[in-house]
Amino acid sequence: MTAAPALALRDIRKSFGGVHALDGATLVVDRGSVHGLVGQNGAGKSTLIRILAGIHHADAGVIEIDGVEQPSLSPSKSERVGIHFIHQDRLLAPTLTVAEALLLGHEPRWSYTPFINRQRLEAQARLALRKTFDIDLPPRALVRDLSNAEQQIVQITRALLNPPKILVFDEPTTALVRREAEFLFQAIRRLRAEGLTVLYISHYLSEIGNLCDEVTVLRNGRDVARVDARSTPTTRLVSLMIDRSVEQLFPTRAPRFGEIGLEVEGLTLDGAFRDVSFRARKGEILGVTGLVGSGAKALARTLFGLSQPTSGAIRVSGAAMRAKSPRAAVASKIAFVPEDRRRHGIALGLSVRENATLASLERFRRFGFVTRRRETAAVDSLIARLSIRTPDAETPVRALSGGNQQKVALAKWLIKGSEVIVLDEPTVGVDVGAKAEIYREIADLAAGGAVLILVSSDLMEIEGLADRALVFFRGRIAANVETAQLNQDRLLTLVTTGRIPRDDHVEAAE
Repeated sequence: MTAAPALALRDIRKSFGGVHALDGATLVVDRGSVHGLVGQNGAGKSTLIRILAGIHHADAGVIEIDGVEQPSLSPSKSERVGIHFIHQDRLLAPTLTVAEALLLGHEPRWSYTPFINRQRLEAQARLALRKTFDIDLPPRALVRDLSNAEQQIVQITRALLNPPKILVFDEPTTALVRREAEFLFQAIRRLRAEGLTVLYISHYLSEIGNLCDEVTVLRNGRDVARVDARSTPTTRLVSLMIDRSVEQLFPTRAPRFGEIGLEVEGLTLDGAFRDVSFRARKGEILGVTGLVGSGAKALARTLFGLSQPTSGAIRVSGAAMRAKSPRAAVASKIAFVPEDRRRHGIALGLSVRENATLASLERFRRFGFVTRRRETAAVDSLIARLSIRTPDAETPVRALSGGNQQKVALAKWLIKGSEVIVLDEPTVGVDVGAKAEIYREIADLAAGGAVLILVSSDLMEIEGLADRALVFFRGRIAANVETAQLNQDRLLTLVTTGRIPRDDHVEAAE
């Protein structure tokens, strides 16, 4: 007799105000497997997971846990039947210490007293973090003082202290560097070997192929495929998600380069990179990539004045940026779209309109007052241009999907009229459909004469979108290469070794 699946959601339907978020979706997860769930933003993934968590109730359909039908779920009941969730947003009390957050509700106490044994609490916290991630975090550090990655590590470690029957990961590696992500993957594989069932949701399709046994693809509120994750090419998954070929992700371009728009000469930031020099022309998309700590991301922050260089010069259209500060960068018409859009790129509590015009209110002032009509017209035009999916310009940005939040972060600088736009991982945590729209807008900006500095660890993104690639290795530019001469294998060799294969004929950095 075949064992019942650990989890089965069959023919699930859910509508919001007449809009079908789920239109007969089915998800079946075998016991003891790691099952992937992928789809564009708006495909129905979040709604399906919220139904499983008991946050939403399905309009129709059947939910079974270990073969037992669950007529209704609530957050508490979902946890009682053995389902735990690791959310993309780190749900930790900011004023707790690392040790307190990890062992909240399970604190060791002095014998025969209600008092917490702080020494044992901190020792257990250290042991748990080392076992799961092989990492040392100060157990007395406050959660609010941790980086995004460190907060994610604490949340994941807490969930794994008492492994549930089914563990749901919702974009768990968005804030993790490669080393930390690898420890997470090792932990998930170990838990699978111990019989735990994992549902893994990620926009990183390479993770799905390396980690999952099977993967379900959602599109327009329905499941369109359930396939073997290891043997199904990434290109096939992308095609299923967006209903078109992967080649259509990147726009067809006929770049026309103008004069030098950005010149960097002898730029050094102690501890990050040294003696970096390059030029970028107007109309050019310059890709910048490298391993974590190679200097690529530090360059992005330095160009915008967030880090103060030890030496060197930055010139925009021939004019030197004298003071190295964000204010000076903006005055020099340099824009910066940061990787962590939620913390540094947008104000979640403000509306789409307020975010989009935040950096350029002077454009809409008359006699000291903002002219709302002109402001709204400019924002509505950008909403249409960027295909920002929002009910209207007054909708709070926190209500938008990640891809649409990223478009709002970009819209802020488009209104400003920036000439050099530094994009730090512009599609991190964004589904493939939104990626295609962002890529199209980047290409349009280049066609309009802007200089685009594309800092990305996604080698397919560098190869498919950039005209030229600067590859950083241990704080120096290891290669300055036209991407027409590259493929992902050559790029990976450059990124990981800093050297060009002997049989390749590409231009190394001087």
